[in-house]
Amino acid sequence: MELDPLQTLIEYEAIRNLKARYFRHLDTKDWASWTEVFEPEFDHEMEFEQQYIKGPREDFVKFVAEALTGVITVHHGHNPEIELTSPTTARAIWSFVDRLKPGPDAPLTAPTLVGYGHYHETYVKSAAGWRIKTQRVTRLRMDFAEGK
Repeated sequence: MELDPLQTLIEYEAIRNLKARYFRHLDTKDWASWTEVFEPEFDHEMEFEQQYIKGPREDFVKFVAEALTGVITVHHGHNPEIELTSPTTARAIWSFVDRLKPGPDAPLTAPTLVGYGHYHETYVKSAAGWRIKTQRVTRLRMDFAEGK
């Protein structure tokens, strides 16, 4: 599949903006806006925790919102390898660093960690724009700290 080079760059930038919104809404705990970055039927897999969630995006967002209750997070995505697979589908791999630190309202079991890894994602473009269809998170390293 070959798209016009200018259109390819426009689509790449739209996908980069989507991922930027993903990180911003996640870290600001804007769950309603974060829900909108995903396709209504969304698949998520987290390799290191053997976690797999498939179905309505709302189920995934609820799971993450509960897991991050009281936790301060910072996520940074870098160096996307984006490939358009059709005019309305794409895939990408993003390097990332995430930092989690329990705030005063976090449960005692909330971790303090700095993690490094990759997001492997597929995307679909519709009237709503680009959205994440599937996501697999792989970890290279996780550095944990004790307590709050």
